[in-house]
Amino acid sequence: MLPQTSATPFSPDDSATPAQPPHPSRRDWLAWAGAATLAPLLPACGGTGNPGPTLAATMAWGRSEIRQAMQRGEARAASVALLQGDRLVWQEAFGVLDDTTRALATPDTRFNVGSVSKVVAALAVMVLVDRQLVQLDAPVVRYLPQFTMLSPGYRDITVRHLLSHASGLPGTHTHNLFATAPLPGYAAELEEALADAHLKHAPGALAVYCNDGFTLIERIVLAVTGQTYPAFVQSALLNPLGMARSGYTLLPLPEGSFAHGYIRKQRQGQEFVMGHATGGLCTTPGDMMKLATMLLQGGEYDGRRVVSKAGVLEMGRSQNPGLRADLTPDWQWGLGWDSAQQQGLSAAGVLAWQKSGGTMFYSSDFYVLPQAGLALLITGSASAFKPGPVAEGILLRALQETGQLAALPPKVSTAAPSLATSSASAVDAVLGIYGRSAKPLKATSPDSQQIDLWVWSAEARSWTMLSAGLRLRSDGWWWSDAQPRTQYRWEQADGRRYLLSREPATAGHYWVTMPMAQQMPRAAAPLPAQWVARLDSHWLLANEAPESIPLAFGVPAATLRELPDLPGYLFWDDSQFLLPLSPDRAGMTVQVPLNDGRDLVELVVEARDQQEWLHAAGWSYRRQA
Repeated sequence: MLPQTSATPFSPDDSATPAQPPHPSRRDWLAWAGAATLAPLLPACGGTGNPGPTLAATMAWGRSEIRQAMQRGEARAASVALLQGDRLVWQEAFGVLDDTTRALATPDTRFNVGSVSKVVAALAVMVLVDRQLVQLDAPVVRYLPQFTMLSPGYRDITVRHLLSHASGLPGTHTHNLFATAPLPGYAAELEEALADAHLKHAPGALAVYCNDGFTLIERIVLAVTGQTYPAFVQSALLNPLGMARSGYTLLPLPEGSFAHGYIRKQRQGQEFVMGHATGGLCTTPGDMMKLATMLLQGGEYDGRRVVSKAGVLEMGRSQNPGLRADLTPDWQWGLGWDSAQQQGLSAAGVLAWQKSGGTMFYSSDFYVLPQAGLALLITGSASAFKPGPVAEGILLRALQETGQLAALPPKVSTAAPSLATSSASAVDAVLGIYGRSAKPLKATSPDSQQIDLWVWSAEARSWTMLSAGLRLRSDGWWWSDAQPRTQYRWEQADGRRYLLSREPATAGHYWVTMPMAQQMPRAAAPLPAQWVARLDSHWLLANEAPESIPLAFGVPAATLRELPDLPGYLFWDDSQFLLPLSPDRAGMTVQVPLNDGRDLVELVVEARDQQEWLHAAGWSYRRQA
């Protein structure tokens, strides 16, 4: 049980307008961590206290869902904690730490919670705002006068932009981000690398999930406090909250205190995440409920003010107003939060702040319901573990069991509505190639009435069918009779045409709409001779440390091509389209909001030892002979 207090969960209704996405991945290699066949579930252990009659049914449902996920091989170990008011009503661990010792996971087992760390980063900034050391809408260069980029607009990036994914920074600096040993200097290296990079969009124009922005928070904290980011968070947040089992992976943890990751059935050492602010927190669900208690109490914990109520409210305020390309208004960004109005709970009429997080070896989901007085963290020891739908289901049932929700919300109807008419010219206008951060798409039509969607296959080196026979329906979406679960729509924003998708969430009671890709215009000129000479080349990753986890997974050689469907563009790593900026530099070309425009790269060629090298988002590649 957490410290007793007379405070009640505060309501942000009178002073905040609520602000959401799921966590995303760095192309295929971030997802490879979940590819191994995992061990079967062992019995749960370590539950705390007598849960009493109030959430017994909720807990039973949650236990069953977690066990089923583990039986499907999604994780070896998992852990959950549920907060009601200021009481920790459920804390339980499942499974084993590894296949060798078969030691049972306990509530004290530590997990890397990945991007859930961004909530802590935003809180750290709010503490600095309270101390009048930082202003949210001040430019980053006020605190980092040495910070620079090739695009002049970098001077317009504010601290708020960093915390709300609206900075325009490329996405994720990949060099030595995940390793099995601490590799210091990541944040300083990112800042240095950005000096030789362009923005992908103007600051504040759109919000695209961006790890780099949170990594720059580390540099700001160091500049204004003189403390490293982990040291500041420890003194300003973790110590006051009594989060004794939380911190950053600066040194190895004792064996038996954390759940191991696996690569192809081989147990790996401890996972170190070098991007501390963006994804480096190592913690337990129980510890995170102490942080959640502070948030529910408007910034106070155990009678002590940790952060201002105004700071907590600002984190939960929608950051969408002012965006030029806001294609999904039901998806609201917070500061640090993926969602300041999570859609699944919102569909039930409940305000929820939500943040998901994933690393190479772990997956987590964190919720705080500021009006309902509930909070939850679920985490598991594999990136294939999907805690989001389970967390959502637990909270909906807890609301129902505590009398705050009359019934679970009904499922959305997936019955296709009646056909509508569309002109041939309207169909023809949306045909063509669509770019994003991975696997571009192509829209074709056999008759200028229906549309077929294709996705690029690196293995086949050709297009494969994604959805055939899409027809416009009366609801404005294009449905396929053969694949009715996912619908598509085209919209224009900020002078660009976007392809959007819609499908029912796993829980089934609301739709999830996502901008998928941006229509690519014809290139203004053919590729220059220098780039033509590099076409159909293969590039080997050459600068990762021996302890690198992506290297252990086996990063394949990257390719540089030109697709016949889209002449004049470079096609990098079977994923991204770039345009030459000079004989030795190629720039980013898409601006897709939310998730599918994240983690873009700028290619820079360097001659070294009579050989060409290529640099992309922190990774350096040597040309394969």
